[in-house]
Amino acid sequence: MLRRQNRFHGLSSLNPVYRHGKTARSPMLALKFLANERRHDYRVAVVVSRKVNKSAVVRNRLRRRIYEQVRLLSPPIAVPYDLVFTVFSEQLLELKSAELNQLIGELLKQAGVSRRA
Repeated sequence: MLRRQNRFHGLSSLNPVYRHGKTARSPMLALKFLANERRHDYRVAVVVSRKVNKSAVVRNRLRRRIYEQVRLLSPPIAVPYDLVFTVFSEQLLELKSAELNQLIGELLKQAGVSRRA
């Protein structure tokens, strides 16, 4: 599970990322990111719309899977960034862990957030 200091808190904390952030996108997932010099650690949020799936259980499972992959990829994340993952497809549930890890890693590289080449 991702540490509390690496999660967003408050109702309006995502607004700056949505207003001023840049986007990296794949067919099933998008990453909106913004550098945040006022913090020492990166922050992550995962947004799964009800349009993806009506069941809260399924949406929460998607959210937990993405948080876990970000936690596993966290050492190469260049700090401090605000990251918002937006899920577009329920097919992420069917992906194997390694495939999901690769997808999120590619988005982080595309965004220039990850230190890995």
